[in-house]
Order: sequence, then C-alpha cells, then structure tokens
Amino acid sequence: MNTGPARIEINEVGPRDGLQIEKALVATEDKIAFVDALSACGFARIEVTSFTSPKAIPALADAVDVMRGIRRREGVIYTALVPNVRGLERALEAGTDEMNLVMSCSETHNRANLRMTREQSFAELSQVLAAARRAGAPCNVSLSTAFGCPFDGDVPAATVLDLADRLVQAGAQGITLCDTTGMAYPTQVADLCEQAARRLPGAALTVHLHNTRGMALANAIAAWQTGITRFDAAAGGLGGCPYAPGASGNVNTEELVHMFACMGVQTGVALEPLMQIVRGLPELVQRSLPNALLQAGQRLALHQPPAWLAERFPDAA
Repeated sequence: MNTGPARIEINEVGPRDGLQIEKALVATEDKIAFVDALSACGFARIEVTSFTSPKAIPALADAVDVMRGIRRREGVIYTALVPNVRGLERALEAGTDEMNLVMSCSETHNRANLRMTREQSFAELSQVLAAARRAGAPCNVSLSTAFGCPFDGDVPAATVLDLADRLVQAGAQGITLCDTTGMAYPTQVADLCEQAARRLPGAALTVHLHNTRGMALANAIAAWQTGITRFDAAAGGLGGCPYAPGASGNVNTEELVHMFACMGVQTGVALEPLMQIVRGLPELVQRSLPNALLQAGQRLALHQPPAWLAERFPDAA
C-alpha cells in the first residue's frame, strides 16, 4: 500500500456541522461544555458554530455566546462558518480564530442550499475574503458537492478546480473538498486530491467526507495516500445536509482517529477521552447514535475468555 504522511490534522466539525441539523435544540451551556471537552482531546481545529442569521439556522442562534464562552486551549484553532460580511464582523467580535466560507460546486445544490447562483455566491464570498484580508483574519472555503451532486450528478473535476483556483486568487488560504452527499469513491478522491495539489500548491487542502454509502474511511485512506494531511470529521458521525437526500452524517471522528492510530499515523487526538464524549452524545442530541466502535471497542480491547476454558484446558495458563 502506498503510504501517506506520518502525521495528519483533524478538524472536529461536530459542534457546528453536527448540531446545526439536529431537531433537538442544545442549550448554550451544553454547547460550550461540548467544545471544551473536545478541546482537551488534542484537535488541531474545532469548528465551534456558525455566524449565520438565526432565522436561517435557529439551532446556532447563540453563536456569539458560545464562541465567547468556550475555554481556549493553546494550540487549538477555533473556527466558525461565516456566510457574509456581517457574519464575518460578528465572528471577529466574538474572537473567532479562522473563518470557514461555503459554496457548492454544482449549480442546483448551491441554489437549493444558499438561495443563490454560484456566481452570486462567488461575489458574496469575494467580499468576505477581501474584508477578512483587511482584518488579518485567515479564511478557508469549503466547496460542497465536489465529488457529486444529488441533483446534477457528477461534477467535472475541472469545475471544482477552476472554482477553487478563483477563490484562492480572491484570498482564500485553504480549500476544503467536500463529499457533501457521500457520493465519493476512493479512486475519484485520489484523482481530485492529486489534481488539486498540483493546481493549488500554495493552498492548504482539507477533505470533508460523509459515510452515506459506507466509503468514508476508504476515501480517507485514498486522500491520505496522495499527501492530504487535513480532514474534517464529526464526533459520533453527527451532521448531514438537508439538501442531500438520504445523506448520513460526517465521517465519525473516533473511527477516523482509531483507523489512523492502527496504521501508526499520528493525529494528536487522544481517543479514550473522545470516546467518552461520544458516549454522551445521545443524551446531548436526544436521539440514539449507532456506533460500531463504541460497541466493539478499540481493536486491542481484550476480553475475558469463556470461563469453561480453564476447566477444559487446565494447563493453558
């Protein structure tokens, strides 16, 4: 197997991308506690909230209070989604370290999700990038449907790369290639990551995966093998997209960390504290969250053998 980098970074997006779609509203103090607990796990970045209109995303209407209320841990970058210049201003006032902007690579998904054409979104994001540059605030742009659209089908790699290039030229320091709907497959992921690395040598590249069709971990391996070092993930597999029919949540952070740990790839994330957080998520979001890793335990979590073995094989010890 081709090997990738010995160390990667994980951006935990559960507090924003996960909670924004939950039916149960999570109290502000519980969101703060969630982020604080994640901060102790060793993540490179945590996407805390979204400075979108409260009317658009009522679940994150307390964005300012949450961002101001968290305990900052040295070495962790606290990010937030910013849709426009007003959102940027609010995020800066609340002390956000890095901005995450979003638009879709496919026309229909962009119109459904953002109520704008792609060109309108690009114009809006260009204004945000210019304002952020003046304020000295770093920005990343997440490109939704980079690996396929549930309405338009396959999205040509050239479309994704041209849009990413334009955004980098407009001031984006990083680009996230998002498998918003879980349509990606490993060879496709590897190909787009390789092309993006060649086309955008100065940009930080992140891959954002969903497990809708059970290929998220395989896709992560494919991206890692091309040299990708930054991955989005959500604790417990929280998240999803209201305009992605049938889409599941993000790739489970704990499964991603566990897999790379088994492979000897450092993530900087302490798995057991993270697992403790995941155990508490059903109570936080008030619904069950099936989790194979929690049920089975880590790969080398050993169990007591059957009691009858001692009688059958008394010399085994």
